[in-house]
Amino acid sequence: MPGPDDVLVETLFSGISRGTERLVAEGRVPASEHARMRCPMQEGDFPFPVKYGYAAVGIAREGPPDLVGRCVFSLHPHQDRFTAAADMVVPLPDTVPAGRAVLAANMETALNVVWDAGVGPGDRVTVIGAGVVGALAGWLAARMPGTEVTLVDIDEGRSSLAATLGCGFATPERAPRECDIVIHASATQAGLTTALEAAGVEARVVEASWHGDRDPVVPLGGSFHAKRLSIVSSQVGMVPAARRPRWTRRRRLEKALELLADERLDALISGETPFPELPARYAAILADPATLCHRIRYQN
Repeated sequence: MPGPDDVLVETLFSGISRGTERLVAEGRVPASEHARMRCPMQEGDFPFPVKYGYAAVGIAREGPPDLVGRCVFSLHPHQDRFTAAADMVVPLPDTVPAGRAVLAANMETALNVVWDAGVGPGDRVTVIGAGVVGALAGWLAARMPGTEVTLVDIDEGRSSLAATLGCGFATPERAPRECDIVIHASATQAGLTTALEAAGVEARVVEASWHGDRDPVVPLGGSFHAKRLSIVSSQVGMVPAARRPRWTRRRRLEKALELLADERLDALISGETPFPELPARYAAILADPATLCHRIRYQN
């Protein structure tokens, strides 16, 4: 039961973050990262099974008067009812429906990636890997005046998603060259190679993928040194240094929720499963490369 500083949430939806949850479910979190990879309200310790997930949306049923009855987002695992500290839930903006708010954690990651990338107006930007984080990063970059943004993916079916989000599309062999910024979000060695090939002289390549226990080969031969490329890591666990004095994690999450007020982002919801059916379907959802954000529904 909730304490005086807690809130009881009745969940409406949660979202499966396929990339990370698949690594967790397959036991591919390296022992060195067990502490850092804990989600905020995880139960149990790695390796799998653990209670994992970080995209829950529901109604606050008990707690502080200013939260009761409001629709809130929390970085909480998949669960039909849960208690959390009041400061761990964020009310949804009136412009964002509960079903779309499951994208908030991914939007927060994409926002961090774009900050780390330093995308500016007019830049030629290529995003390798049109999964949820890559697509959201592309959508954010494409909103800047004059940017030329291309999503690159091996699945040509993602071209319609790119068009919906205001981005161009290419398969890897046709990826743009001489780009100002390249964001790699495919979590594959081949994708990282394509990212380096797409970068122009003195360009920045942002590694937004987490490879878990795999050690991809980074091709640092060829033109890598001649082009004086920079490879920068991006991880949502920290706000980028230049913004850290002003931006708390809560402010970043609140902004991520505000950014979801665009119905075009519903294209990132690739399916929905009732919570009681999730145990039987979870493995197949994670294994399906067509999965973007798979939404879990808790009420009829």
